[in-house]
This record gives sequence, C-alpha cells and structure tokens, in this order.
Amino acid sequence: MFRTYGIDTEDISMNRRDRIVDDVGAMLTEAQDMLRRAGSETGDAARELRLQVESRLDAVKTSLHAVEDDAMHRARMVTRTTDHYVHEHPWQGMAAAATLGFVAGLLMNRR
Repeated sequence: MFRTYGIDTEDISMNRRDRIVDDVGAMLTEAQDMLRRAGSETGDAARELRLQVESRLDAVKTSLHAVEDDAMHRARMVTRTTDHYVHEHPWQGMAAAATLGFVAGLLMNRR
C-alpha cells in the first residue's frame, strides 16, 4: 500500500514484535521465580537475587522502550507518507476523508 512512497509494509515485521513480547514474558516469569526464591533466602544470597531481578527488569524496560521507539518511528513514517500522498492527490484525500466521515456518522447514528 505504501510502497510507492518509500514504505514497504512487508518490511514491518510482526515477528520482531512477537519475539519481543515473548522475551518480555519470559523475563517477567524468570523475575517472579527469582523473587519467590529471594523470599526464602537471607543475607548475601537474597541481595544477589534482588540484583538479578533488578537486572532483568531493566532489560524488560529496555526492550519495551525499543518497541515504543519503533512504534513512534513507524507512526512518523505513516504520517509523512499520508501527508505526501494528500499533497500529491488532494481529491482522493478529500474523498477518503468524506467516506470516513460518512461511515463514522453512520456508526454513531446506530445508537
């Protein structure tokens, strides 16, 4: 759809997002397990487990920030592409906006 304007939708990989979601889930499960073990440990062992949990949570935060940055980048690309398309094809843009407005009006009127 966006290929003509520099965005190839096939390049936007759902596999990467799924992999990150799986990694985050695995890290959270591992962190929960470490916290359970930390409850029964004392002294240096408990302190070491807490440090490991903090490290895992920092890794999760980093992964989520990467996903957020990627989503923001994609949103900016789509915005620029849409802006470019509307400037190149104003009548098609107006027709699309009118169609969306009409459909939205129909959906809101169904209540």
